[in-house]
Amino acid sequence: MATHAPEPFNTTRYDLQRDKLAAYFDGTARKAWIDLTSDAKVSGIRATVRAGREEMRGVLLSMLPEDLRRKRLLDAGCGTGALAVEAAFRGAEITAVDVAGGLVEIAQDRAPQFLGHGKIDWQAGDFLDPALGTFDHIVLMDSLIHYSLVDMVAALSALSRRCSGSIVFTFAPHTKMLGAMHKVGKIFPRSDRSPAIVPIAETHLRQALAPLHDWRLARSARVSSGFYTSHAMELVRR
Repeated sequence: MATHAPEPFNTTRYDLQRDKLAAYFDGTARKAWIDLTSDAKVSGIRATVRAGREEMRGVLLSMLPEDLRRKRLLDAGCGTGALAVEAAFRGAEITAVDVAGGLVEIAQDRAPQFLGHGKIDWQAGDFLDPALGTFDHIVLMDSLIHYSLVDMVAALSALSRRCSGSIVFTFAPHTKMLGAMHKVGKIFPRSDRSPAIVPIAETHLRQALAPLHDWRLARSARVSSGFYTSHAMELVRR
């Protein structure tokens, strides 16, 4: 049975948000992101975010097979590359893509030369580009949290057509704190602030993914660490 997107994919809106993210992570946030994803000393708030991200990375990796030899994996929104490196040590052939070319450069510099049986092809660009090919597994760690529910589901639907095994991804769950922060961000916009995280209700997301008839939702887990809250979900092909 063919898989159909629940909603038409609004390329213009997605492109605008993607370009905004690229400008932010390659500009305003570059130094902060280097520190956050390293052993550098950071503030107490950022330390909770770092701990939360490390925990979430472990959750997503636990949703992937331990043996990834001869498997193609797309790390969609690879950032500075920590997840890609760990997956490579399991033997995966990885395409690691991020819209922020500066982060990809950092990932390449940090990656060890020896990756066991695995290998990583680092690329700057859009992870929705069909030219990247097809994959056994796709991972999106906090790569879709700045997009609306419609655009998130459309992106997952597009990726599902290029994946034969599983898609593991995260979203920002709708909590009172995230909801309030999102509303305040809309009322008081600042050009130099990070792009807003869009909180999404889990029930609404599950309903929106239901039309992906070739796929089923499997494991699910939430990580809360201070100012970091993210929810992981696993889509598995039927």
